[in-house]
Amino acid sequence: MQYHPDFHQKHGKNFTEDELEYLCKYYEADDLQTVAFALEKTEAAIQMKVSNLRKTGLFEFYKNRGFYY
Repeated sequence: MQYHPDFHQKHGKNFTEDELEYLCKYYEADDLQTVAFALEKTEAAIQMKVSNLRKTGLFEFYKNRGFYY
């Protein structure tokens, strides 16, 4: 889905710690559109963030953290 202000209210804002944990925990369990709607971000933003987290090795850290979820 393309950017739409009604659905992507957090577009352009940094990810919070709890959003990062949610993203890493549910990215592989839910489909991309569901995670994007839950976080109020575009699908492209979700994919880019996951890619960056995996490159830096933080994806598994947030996935296994268990602080918020």
